[in-house]
Amino acid sequence: VFFIPYFVFLFFCGIPVFFLETALGQYTSEGGVTAWRKICPMFEGVGIASQVIVVYLNIYYIVVLAWAIFYLVFSFYSPLPWSTCDNWWNTDSCQTHFSAFANPHLFHPDSNWSFLNNITSPDYYENLTYIIDTDPLLMTKSPEEEFWTNRVLRMSNDMSLGKVHWDLTLCLLVAWVICYFCIWKGIRSTGKAMYFTATFPYLMLFILFIRGVTLPGAAEGLKYYLLPDLSKLAEPDVWRDAGTQVFFSYAVCQGVLTALGSYNKYNNNCYRDCLALCCLNSVTSIFAGFAVFSVLGFMSHELGIPMTEVATAGPGLAFIAYPKALSLLPGSSFWAVLFFLMLLLLGLDSQFVCVESLATALTDLFPRHLRRPRARELLTLVIAAVCFLLGLPLITEGGIVLFQLIDTYGPSGTSLLIIACFETIVIAWVYGADRFYDNIEDMIGYPPFPILKYCWMFVTPLICGLTLLYNLTQTHSLEVYGYVPGTWGTTVGSLLVLTPLTCIPAFIFITLCKV
Repeated sequence: VFFIPYFVFLFFCGIPVFFLETALGQYTSEGGVTAWRKICPMFEGVGIASQVIVVYLNIYYIVVLAWAIFYLVFSFYSPLPWSTCDNWWNTDSCQTHFSAFANPHLFHPDSNWSFLNNITSPDYYENLTYIIDTDPLLMTKSPEEEFWTNRVLRMSNDMSLGKVHWDLTLCLLVAWVICYFCIWKGIRSTGKAMYFTATFPYLMLFILFIRGVTLPGAAEGLKYYLLPDLSKLAEPDVWRDAGTQVFFSYAVCQGVLTALGSYNKYNNNCYRDCLALCCLNSVTSIFAGFAVFSVLGFMSHELGIPMTEVATAGPGLAFIAYPKALSLLPGSSFWAVLFFLMLLLLGLDSQFVCVESLATALTDLFPRHLRRPRARELLTLVIAAVCFLLGLPLITEGGIVLFQLIDTYGPSGTSLLIIACFETIVIAWVYGADRFYDNIEDMIGYPPFPILKYCWMFVTPLICGLTLLYNLTQTHSLEVYGYVPGTWGTTVGSLLVLTPLTCIPAFIFITLCKV
């Protein structure tokens, strides 16, 4: 049922704002800040707010890539280290599930299971269910969970920051080095890098899809993915989550599209390109769902648990649920390498455009200094170095709390919805929707579909405004692995939300004072 609100937000919010920002960048040939200064100086703060969101993303999003690199390195081990309970980070509460699909030799009538409790018995497997059901220690945690919490995160008991993990620091550094050398020469080097990073994941995704749909239990996973539960449409959270998914997957309200559009030629058909990219984006997301839920269906089948318990959101899906499913497959190391390499390449694409957006905005703000020879390389290096240092607290013993705070309140739905409202209202009612349509027609040679204009004027602000009002009425209490941040968490979260948003009224006030 998620598809219904998803497509409503896509057609009436995602595509209109996506096209608005791209056309704005192409028409002004300016980055995410100076484009607004050029078209409506009073609302330059809208561009500044978007860049603050991009700074948040540059700091914390790449930590996900560091985790992916960490998992990728361990994926070359056999057996996979998160599939066993005999590692130094495992506790007495760890329980390993042996897959009959991946380990058929253990499920013969005369199999030897003595490695579990020093018991050798032909009928041991028949009594295994009884042992698991009656021993509380064996029901506590999976090795995948313990690998994530005890090996990757290594959280302190009181969730204080503690020490920086050197191995994650190295992974974070590798991620930034890869990112830097792919974009340091500007948009040309970024484009060349993305020929590989944007296309190769499709091959890996297709391989995972073919493997997934041929597994036992895949049909149940796909049924859970595709069959709608219409009663969920009455839940506002489903609509809010759909809007958040559209805004993040389309990178709107972050200045990214304006920056990339500014590199287009003036007569480039950005209308056609935007529609094609939006279709490709959504088709890819839906296709990826087939690859993910088919494997999760197999996992549900193997473990004998319902799909509602298998399908998780956030880091848990990428770093606990899916690795668990892959560990149940024959040749699990190969599939793990494939998955985490795909995750890394997809994440690098997003990181490229975030850094590119910030670099373009700064270059256009200070052209006299940053358009000199070698200035671009130095600027990108400074951005990478500063964001790397600011990201170090996120890979400490209590860093996951900071990560979740930034993820929840930084590029939050509230901030993006307010920015979307301002962007559409300013273009439609301050600059003028008809005037902007004339500008677009001058660029591409014909007027776009008229519905887009009415979306900017009425539909998009209305939907975003209603979603925003619902967001503001909800109370969010963040909990990270049983730890609830106190007053300091609320304060940091409030600052993360208010910092970009205060830029909008601040620049309006400054402009009025200059008049």
